[in-house]
Amino acid sequence: MLTEESMLTEDQVASFRENGYLNYGIVLTPEETAGLREALARCKSGTSTHAAESNRNISWGQDKGFVVTQIVNMFQAEEAFRQHLYNEKIVKIAAQLMDTDTVRVWHDQMQEKPARVGGPTGWHQDHPYWPIIQPADLISAWVAIEDADESNGCMSMVKGSYKWGPKNGGTIGSITDESDPNVWGPDYKPEWIPDGETVEVVSQPVKAGGVVFHHCLTWHGAPINRTERNRPAIAVHYMPGWTRYEKEPGKQHLVEHHITVQPGEVLKGDFFPTVMENGVVLKP
Repeated sequence: MLTEESMLTEDQVASFRENGYLNYGIVLTPEETAGLREALARCKSGTSTHAAESNRNISWGQDKGFVVTQIVNMFQAEEAFRQHLYNEKIVKIAAQLMDTDTVRVWHDQMQEKPARVGGPTGWHQDHPYWPIIQPADLISAWVAIEDADESNGCMSMVKGSYKWGPKNGGTIGSITDESDPNVWGPDYKPEWIPDGETVEVVSQPVKAGGVVFHHCLTWHGAPINRTERNRPAIAVHYMPGWTRYEKEPGKQHLVEHHITVQPGEVLKGDFFPTVMENGVVLKP
């Protein structure tokens, strides 16, 4: 469907279709990566010109002192993150993986695991956290702003798990009922695994400026950061042009108040930027 040159090889696309994720490699220049680090520092210190949607600790195990700082819609607060939404290489790859010529942003989120106290990211799927949009065709582009490896809490994925459909464990989106954040799973119900399939966990180390893409139903999580290094990463959740707003009683989302379209209509608007249209990557 794309009218511009594809970014991925047939083997890379086939790998994503099989596994539900693709660790692509470097997509940002050192200057771009440094700019995002500086913008993050301003946002954390409260010196940004504007405010992000939210800034909170979402760590599992907060009562044990763990911290995972989540800042939603960094693009509202810092121009560097708004520019990042339109990164040509990232957008083209996301479009190719979703097989669409129109790409919009659902929202972004920074997640930082601070040195020594960075908490675990429980095993989960993304789309169950987004009950007001359908269908489950979104792709996330997870970009490391500092080197991320197993020791400081890089992401891990479960091969092929996006094909198994939505699951729910102890909480919405979670696929586990684990109670101890020091014991990092995944735990799961055997009946969730289709016949002939196995749970294969694959670590996804990413260098600063590198990206790993994953489907919104891929099982993923990240361990504790016990190192002296922070682990900040920005995830942009891209949606294909056909993504709809679907309002149901009792279901809501943090950014829903920005939605201006009616239920059943394609989700678009100022807070859901169109970054590709008719196969052409747009400018901010």
